[in-house]
Amino acid sequence: MSRDTPIHSWPGSYYINSEKRWENGTLSITRTTVRFVSNQTKQSLVSFRLSCIVEIKMESSSFIYSTLTVLEEDHVKHWFGSLKPNRVVVFNVMEHFWRELLLQPSSGARGAEPQPSKGRELIGLVSGAQRRLEDTGRVLSHQGEQFDNMMQGLEKIDSDLGVADKLLLELESPPWWPFGKLPWKTQQEAKAEDAARAATSAAASASRESGRNKVISSIPAVVSKGGDSDLKPGCLLVLVSALEVRDTNCQLIHRFERNEVDEIRVTSPYEISVRQRFIGKPDICYRFLSAKMLEALSVLEIQYKKKIEFTSEFTAFQATPLSSPCGREGTSYSDGLLQMCQDTELPLEVPAGELSQLQVHVLRSSVSQAEAQELKQMLMQLKALALEAETELERQDEALDVLSSSTDRATMHIDKHTCRMKRLL
Repeated sequence: MSRDTPIHSWPGSYYINSEKRWENGTLSITRTTVRFVSNQTKQSLVSFRLSCIVEIKMESSSFIYSTLTVLEEDHVKHWFGSLKPNRVVVFNVMEHFWRELLLQPSSGARGAEPQPSKGRELIGLVSGAQRRLEDTGRVLSHQGEQFDNMMQGLEKIDSDLGVADKLLLELESPPWWPFGKLPWKTQQEAKAEDAARAATSAAASASRESGRNKVISSIPAVVSKGGDSDLKPGCLLVLVSALEVRDTNCQLIHRFERNEVDEIRVTSPYEISVRQRFIGKPDICYRFLSAKMLEALSVLEIQYKKKIEFTSEFTAFQATPLSSPCGREGTSYSDGLLQMCQDTELPLEVPAGELSQLQVHVLRSSVSQAEAQELKQMLMQLKALALEAETELERQDEALDVLSSSTDRATMHIDKHTCRMKRLL
């Protein structure tokens, strides 16, 4: 994955201060750099790192011309105008990636933290735990299917007991009663049974909803519904059973239930779109740009295996393929790990004379950035699997409670019907 591949680009113009004129071209942003390329000469007029930015503002030139200004550390100010679709969209995207870069830990802080040794062994242990958790999830899913079959069997038994009750009522009715049953005799019993069923179902649904709304991952993002003209800051929440789009005040904009998501298109390690298709009306599609998109992708790839699609544009961001610790084939979120590590501004080489032998040993034995990122993504997947397993266990606990109460009710009805048949004999 090349760090020079643009995450997003916009047509616009740049003010050349030395020549006192505007030049048309394309403004683009990569993971670490902002660049403006002229349409006429095809050369870069200006290029600077995101980490050198001090301030991004929306201003006016000559009190009329709306522009976007970027101030660097050396008090160098860059003016961008005629941005399409509009300067607000460019401001939102650029500010998001700039702020996320500022929030990353500095190289000094990272160097001061003690790093665990043998990173690959840690990755092997985590991948083994992930495989075992996936096997446990499959066993739980099979067990849940068995519970569902038992519930269906009990529903059949309950239906047969209802038929038997009607037949017994006809046999118990006196010969002078022409309608074959006495409605007042079982009215209170029916009401009590309906109330018990309603209470059980309400408690089960409340518990189920609490498990379904657990948050697996939450990332800040620039959100758009469809096109490029309305990119606004917000966040993407990945829940156990849904995806939620929220604004900067955490107000819900839209919620995709898990079965409503028809397609997730991955354009780059920083951009995805989620679509729900309809027949006879427009589809619902939301687009997300985020510097932390890889954290969400590691979870989405597990939850929506058959619905996630990596586009041809994604290949522009790929470098040497990274082997997945779980043996997964094909394109996956791990292709973006190398870029995340390359984009951090840590020194790649340190002169050997400046380090003691002990420091060299510590650096060699510490976990590399690539390993740390890989471990982070795997732990996110473990969290998603664990929450799904927890939700399935809660559902099975509820099913066991319903099975127990249904079995007791069926046993009571059978005993009652047996006594009534004995009286008839």
